Amino acid sequence: MDDLETRELRYFVAVAEELHFGRAADRLGIAQPPLSRAIRQLERRLGVQLLDRNRRGVTLTDAGRVLLREAGTALDAVAAAARRTRRAGDPKRPLVLATKAGASHELLRQLLDTVEREPGAPPVEILLCEVGEQARLLRDGQADVALMHRPYDDLAGFDTEDLYVEGQVAIVPAGHPLAARDKLTLAEVSHVPDLPIARWPRLDGSYPEGPGPEVRTQSKLAQLVALGKTLLVIPASSRAWQWPEHVAVPVVDAPDVTTLLAWPSSSRSLAVASLVRSAAGLRGGALSSPGRSVDPLGDKRRATPP
Repeated sequence: MDDLETRELRYFVAVAEELHFGRAADRLGIAQPPLSRAIRQLERRLGVQLLDRNRRGVTLTDAGRVLLREAGTALDAVAAAARRTRRAGDPKRPLVLATKAGASHELLRQLLDTVEREPGAPPVEILLCEVGEQARLLRDGQADVALMHRPYDDLAGFDTEDLYVEGQVAIVPAGHPLAARDKLTLAEVSHVPDLPIARWPRLDGSYPEGPGPEVRTQSKLAQLVALGKTLLVIPASSRAWQWPEHVAVPVVDAPDVTTLLAWPSSSRSLAVASLVRSAAGLRGGALSSPGRSVDPLGDKRRATPP
């Protein structure tokens, strides 16, 4: 029988992550003997050894590593299904829209204004997140829809509606010589000895090689730029979070970035469909058409304080 119970998967994940039955039992709030029995029973049912046990501790076998990866995905899907089901049963619940803090600010403002004018439109709750977190929030059911950016965000498994295309700018310290330039190239911003480009984590959590600082949050990045320790290249509209100590300079050969609305392909939500229609209407009116590079903030290079 190949059916697996979520309880078994939770038990196995705890042991696989802790690599210690005692710590895993404490984490789960159960005694160690029933945990050990549950893992042995799981191995018998699957017909494979998941863990190597010896005096030095516990290690994962090849099969165990596969199950750890698959179990995490399965448990996330179950949790997401529970969240979506509970929220679907609440007719008064708001529609949750995830967006990276500081990004697409003008679009977001216009979208919220448009939705508020729609008769019978559900309220929209904004879930602000850090770079690259929108996909996880959609997949685990914490968000219904998200503002994301191609080619940088993970769009696998989502339906999308393109909203607008724009160029990119380099955010540099106001006192640096680059701040006086009218434009820059990728080659120029990639080889500044005293101002290395900040490094964001990849989808797997690892960082690319390079001399620039490792960053995960906008606030950390903003302060490092203000202190003259790094620079970054971002979509032009994302510079809404700039500090007075920052200057945005266009990077003329940086690839265009498409801002889009994304939602799970399995979604049948009428509220999501209504929001997508509102966003598409903005694209045809106040915003640009896809394929045309724009900056919703105009020619303003220095931003006001947040």
